[in-house]
Amino acid sequence: MRLGLAQFNPLVGDLAGNRRQILEAYAALVAQGAELVVFPELAVCGYPPRDLLFKRRFVADVVESLSQIAAAVGAVPAIIGTVEPNPTGRGRPFYNSAAFCYRGAVGAVGRKCLLPTYDVFDEDRYFEPANSPVVVEHAGHRIGITICEDIWTHPMISTRRLYSGRMPIEQLADQKCDLMVNLSASPWHSTKENVRQNLVVSEAARALGCPVAYINAVGGNDELIFDGRSLVANARGEVTSGLAAFREDLAVVDTAARSPRLDPSFATDELRDMFDALVLGLRDYAHKSGFKRALVALSGGIDSAVVGVIAAAAFGAENVVGVSLPSSISSQHSRDDARLLAQNLGIRFETIAIADAVAACETALAPIFAGRPRDVAEENIQARVRGVLMMALSNKFNSLLLTTGNKSETAVGYCTLYGDMAGGLAVISDVFKTQVYALSRWINRDREIIPASSISKPPSAELRPGQVDQDSLPPYDVLDLILKAYVEEGLSRRDLVAQGFNEAVVNDVVRKVDLNEYKRKQAAPGLKITPLAFGVGRRIPIVQKYVS
Repeated sequence: MRLGLAQFNPLVGDLAGNRRQILEAYAALVAQGAELVVFPELAVCGYPPRDLLFKRRFVADVVESLSQIAAAVGAVPAIIGTVEPNPTGRGRPFYNSAAFCYRGAVGAVGRKCLLPTYDVFDEDRYFEPANSPVVVEHAGHRIGITICEDIWTHPMISTRRLYSGRMPIEQLADQKCDLMVNLSASPWHSTKENVRQNLVVSEAARALGCPVAYINAVGGNDELIFDGRSLVANARGEVTSGLAAFREDLAVVDTAARSPRLDPSFATDELRDMFDALVLGLRDYAHKSGFKRALVALSGGIDSAVVGVIAAAAFGAENVVGVSLPSSISSQHSRDDARLLAQNLGIRFETIAIADAVAACETALAPIFAGRPRDVAEENIQARVRGVLMMALSNKFNSLLLTTGNKSETAVGYCTLYGDMAGGLAVISDVFKTQVYALSRWINRDREIIPASSISKPPSAELRPGQVDQDSLPPYDVLDLILKAYVEEGLSRRDLVAQGFNEAVVNDVVRKVDLNEYKRKQAAPGLKITPLAFGVGRRIPIVQKYVS
């Protein structure tokens, strides 16, 4: 069968825009000879719609939009992800469905069986599960239809334990399918692609003894980034077609093909994927929100430099402004590095000195602060003055202000609330400091874009003379290992000490993580690139006293 894979970038809630994209992709793939066209999960409304589903007219409007799409589908059928009302009066109000559209109507509907409710997923809040997947017969082919989580059931996948009974793949194996399609909106994170390809798609194909087509969404929606990389595996589990990563792609593939046809970007490369994901996530967050320009406060350090590079790639250099905000203690090398980065990127560069504004704040506070030693309160005035000025620029020029804090800093609270945390999107808040270094070296692989001194010098917030991060934190190669184990893997202090980490260091780091939950709750949304990011996927109480 010549199968049309429509890997496109939907916008949540843009029913008219998504409908237009679906019909354009359908027409293009039919013109290329497709005999069946398949779209991603919830393509009609975008994924994840979350509580838009509870708006009184939303699902009715989705149903109407699907009806208009189906009316335009001709002799080549299309399978399209959509929301369907649950008419039974029992259970959740909706189904996460796949509509088989053919000759102007919806001819059959398949419903999602397994509803993920973990990490960033909360589908059990909205959808009722189906008892079994659907098999549609068309042109002599038996086509099994599954939706995303329905095939994430390999015994080595930890979330498999959340589901009981016979799995959808087992049920389809009894029905002798000629083809199985899986409509997905599977968010990307590092290391996921190998699991998806080897344990999910290839194993499903071998279990069913037929080709499996996996059609994934692409693009960014809020914190989530979808990488595309739709693929087809033959009955032996061998990947025969692979679409592009991190961009839209339309392709007609022969499910009986013997030699693989893989887009060059289909192969994984850790740092390239990280960069491409962050660029896509930023671009879509901004453009889907209506922003065409970006602001970055350039400190001369490595974090703001990497964010500046990502911003230039996402917006175009002509639409990015880098701003240096030196105080009385800012080093000359930091100012020079900020300027050089802007020159290398070709972005506009502005300098706003903040010494007078900081002094004015300190003068105003002096009567109340009298008799108390200088401490972090005075240091943070600098960061907060910068936040005020950058937000003023954001308001005046309708530009998206990007925060520059990394995951290591965010974890331990090494950031200033209402200061450097001010902004509309935290671009690298899910990137550990050691990964920032690796990413900066990758960015400079062909030529120096980020000044070498920004990479080599000891990192510093420069809020007091001679300050460096290691005054308050362990070396980042140690800190990041502790944070990954404690935050992402859920290990306890005792576990970490048993692994050989210094007990005093562990206690200090864990204490900082726990105490700074209140800051993270007030932070800008951040792009998710790891298995567990701060924000939507991690729900730790702010007020709690558990010590592990």
